[in-house]
Amino acid sequence: MSLLFKHLRVHQIFGANTDVGKTILTSALVRASASKDNNVFYLKPVSTGPIQDADDRHCLYRFDEPVSPHLAAILAGEGKKQEVPSDKTFVDSIASYISRCASQSARKSHMFVETAGGVHSPTLSGTTQVDAYRPLFLPTILIGDSKLGGISTTLSSYESLLLRGYIIDAIVLFRDEYYRNWEYLTPYFAERGIRVSAVDPPPPKHTNDTENSLLTEAYYKSVVAQEDNGVSSLVDHLDTCHANRLQELDSMPRRTLDTIWWPFVQHGLVNGEKDVTVIDSAHSDFFSIRKPPSSIGNSTAGQLSLLAPEHDGSASWWTQTLGHAHTPLTLAAARASGRYGHVMFPQATHLPALKLAERLVHDGPGKGWASRAFFSDNGSTAMEVALKMALRAYSMKNQSELGGADKSALGILGLKGSYHGDTIGAMDACEEGVYSCEWHSAKGYWFDPPTIAIQQGKVVISVPPAIVSATELEPSALEAPSLSWAYNVPARLQSPLARAYREFITLSLEKLEKSNRPKLAALVLEPLVMGAGGMLFVDPLFQRVLIDVVRGESNRDPSQWSGLPVIFDEVFVGLYRIGMESTGPLLGVTPDISVNAKILTGGLIPMAITLASDSIFKAFLSNEKAMHFFMSGSVWSFWDPGFIQTISHMDSVQEIMTLGSVLAIKIKDDHAGYVSHSARNLFQPLSEATGDASSCAPGGAPFSVHFRTLGNVAYFITSLNTPPTVIRSLEDKIWTTLQK
Repeated sequence: MSLLFKHLRVHQIFGANTDVGKTILTSALVRASASKDNNVFYLKPVSTGPIQDADDRHCLYRFDEPVSPHLAAILAGEGKKQEVPSDKTFVDSIASYISRCASQSARKSHMFVETAGGVHSPTLSGTTQVDAYRPLFLPTILIGDSKLGGISTTLSSYESLLLRGYIIDAIVLFRDEYYRNWEYLTPYFAERGIRVSAVDPPPPKHTNDTENSLLTEAYYKSVVAQEDNGVSSLVDHLDTCHANRLQELDSMPRRTLDTIWWPFVQHGLVNGEKDVTVIDSAHSDFFSIRKPPSSIGNSTAGQLSLLAPEHDGSASWWTQTLGHAHTPLTLAAARASGRYGHVMFPQATHLPALKLAERLVHDGPGKGWASRAFFSDNGSTAMEVALKMALRAYSMKNQSELGGADKSALGILGLKGSYHGDTIGAMDACEEGVYSCEWHSAKGYWFDPPTIAIQQGKVVISVPPAIVSATELEPSALEAPSLSWAYNVPARLQSPLARAYREFITLSLEKLEKSNRPKLAALVLEPLVMGAGGMLFVDPLFQRVLIDVVRGESNRDPSQWSGLPVIFDEVFVGLYRIGMESTGPLLGVTPDISVNAKILTGGLIPMAITLASDSIFKAFLSNEKAMHFFMSGSVWSFWDPGFIQTISHMDSVQEIMTLGSVLAIKIKDDHAGYVSHSARNLFQPLSEATGDASSCAPGGAPFSVHFRTLGNVAYFITSLNTPPTVIRSLEDKIWTTLQK
């Protein structure tokens, strides 16, 4: 967890290299802080080397061998069956030590946490320090290198810290009068708003220990007393940085309410600053949020962290894939930005785009059916592109039957509760609802779909009344033997329910054909799960039968679309969010067009892809200027089956459903629907931090859960690499909340 205290100002000390003076300069900072009547705490989490060179009072892990910490830990454990501490154990022990120091700080205090070696020196587990310390998110002082080559190592270390989001308050290095690195670094960092302090180097070590002690003491007194840009003024600067950060965090709720218009939030229901979640940083599956002042007692306000971990329970609206601040993703984005920036793409190419397109078309969700990939900036835009593709393909094939007015009135076939984005065209592909606006003009027809959920421990397929009455199907709620059976679509294709679906769909489409409604030109589906519509887990059999009926003849040429072009909107479910790369293999069919976004970039930046078959692509070929525009058959979940069963039996729960990383809980509510507040009110206790010393959050702190609701449905989504311990902890919190 990130740690920030009112009275205790904490800084961690990173070095640009080994032997740059970290310990000497940290000692100078400690003395300067003490000279200003501050309580001062010091911690060096890891120390390697002879006992006479160590200070066990301020060290958490000490090893005798004078080697890198990761190797020292391995050597110490050889022959003893002693496990090397994990990164979490390492971070939790540091956080615990800092918190104990804070509890002793009723007045202004300073603390310095000195790392070992350079920025990328390995910690005990082998993870480099810059990544291992990141969950703590402590403000940083970088000790620069004053020797030959030190400018380069200092800048490289700075960029490594910067790429991981660290707050860098100062660069400190020795004033070497020969190499004069500080002269170059001072203006360089001034342009970046970072102070550089050059400190006189210590005298050479004297051979006589007594004389050496006297010289050392005299040195520290001189650098602490130095007025001009010395250590004493640096301590004042660090205090100012700390005060500015506290003031910034305190002011953000009011400034936000005065300036920002949130999406999908009814501002009339926001009751002041306490309802604003201030996110100071994020790492892995957790936000680090500012605690509301009301949650911190006045008597201990300065001794408790002003920040608390909060689990990102909605995967930041379905985007997070590998957790926040994932270093490989950050470096990949930085590399692309450094090599290309933003470049024009029409009739051009570059290697990252080409490789991604080839991967998606040939070895990804488009394998076996797609021939082209169309890049755009978000899921809604990509769906607009998909709709244009489908409508053009339909118009070209049926141009002899369509006049100009007919083309402009073409509609789509879809499902009630669907959502394809907030742009006008994407909204027009859905019926009137809470997401539409004054310009909305619904174009199409939408079936009310059957759904799958777990009720009272049983897998139930709920069939809408329209299908029941049209086909004399009984009963409307059908119990399935298991989830695996329900999602084994090929095995269900000849079932009575499949025949009922086929009969109902066929009769409905025949009636539409005879009516005066505009022609339908595409089938648009959110396969398996309709997210924004209320986390509706659609019976996959219904979607498969719908596709089969729309496409018509079973002996059609698979390389050509038939009937209506079929669009899969996999913005939410695609790329393993619900446990499969694409829903096509489970449904047993492939689309003509599909859309992926969200997980496509691991949640780091907006980007989307529209995949199209060759027959769709060829509908656009012309000499004129172009238009603008996994687990085969099986299902699984991260969430524990026993937990799912238990929750399904609870009195307040209507049904529960899960696939992959997604969990949706529908609350019993006589006034159910998107505008209902029942799920938000019921799960509100999750917003309060709870837990004990064994918490799975970084630093072992109690944590809250940031969650989203859709009316009477609460949903929770993990990353694809969320540790099982975190998921079990979430299950406990959800169960406890429902128990109350």
